[in-house]
Amino acid sequence: MALDERKLEVLRAIVEDYVATQEPVGSKALVERHNLRVSPATVRNDMAVLEEEGYIRQPHTSAGRVPTDAGYRLFVDKLSRVKPLTQAERRAIERFLIGAVDLDDVVHRTVRLLAQLTRQVAVVQYPSLSRASVRHFELVPISTTRLMVVMIAETGRVEQRLVDLPGPTLADEVTELRRLINEKLVGKRLVDTPPLVQALVEEAAPSLRPPMTALSTVLLETLVERSEERIALAGTANLARGGLLDFQGSLRPILEALEEEVILLKLFGEVEPSMTRVRIGDENEIEDLRTASIVATGYGPGTMVVGGMGVLGPTRMDYPGNIATVRAVARYVGDLLAQS
Repeated sequence: MALDERKLEVLRAIVEDYVATQEPVGSKALVERHNLRVSPATVRNDMAVLEEEGYIRQPHTSAGRVPTDAGYRLFVDKLSRVKPLTQAERRAIERFLIGAVDLDDVVHRTVRLLAQLTRQVAVVQYPSLSRASVRHFELVPISTTRLMVVMIAETGRVEQRLVDLPGPTLADEVTELRRLINEKLVGKRLVDTPPLVQALVEEAAPSLRPPMTALSTVLLETLVERSEERIALAGTANLARGGLLDFQGSLRPILEALEEEVILLKLFGEVEPSMTRVRIGDENEIEDLRTASIVATGYGPGTMVVGGMGVLGPTRMDYPGNIATVRAVARYVGDLLAQS
């Protein structure tokens, strides 16, 4: 049955009170704390309907009610108002991130900041090379027969490789090789580069073909064959802050899941641009995480998504606040990557 506005307001009040107090919520407390403009008897009737519909439950006899996963879902989809960040919170984010010196520092600052602001477990995926484009290539002569290849991606990620050339190569030839490579590959997505690298060899002047052939192998390794993804994690101790009903009394399955990088990449790495995804309790595909909730979003320069980030915690979490914080931090990191 469709719930009327009053019952929805009662559900909103139950969720907000339970998140704040960690205690099951009774009808008398709702009337005292919220301007519901009805009697405790009416609220009790509304709570009976919400319980019958599966949005709240009674954890034990003579207790108040707590939200179910379905209740949290309805709250997130229809009832929650995303909390705007205060100016102080925005300044704190900006100050914390603006001092980052490189990409590793950005990721580590971001994951610590998310954990501090939300008081949940924070997860940040390092920018994925598979989604990035080439910003610049540099060829640094080590000797006449050895070069260092430096690839800088649009994400700010830097990859370096040494390449042994088949014979002595002059400085002017290195300059020409650098020009040809940048002309062909800059601005291209890494996943689209293999045929372009092959074309570099085929189109090179006869005198440059041997060194370009040697370079092409290293270019392909740098651009395509690095498939590993990395995750940064912070705030695991926040899991122990909850009440007895959080995680059904056992943190072990959650902690074991957090140790599996493949699981975290699946949860936080598969996100679409400009979308915040909230998974609540049983909505999680990973069985060990069905007592937890996840708020995740993508980040990157402009409209490009190069990685995911978010928070994990009990289903009894501050969804509006966490959604706003994750979105804001993702936006700041995207701006930083665009400027770098």
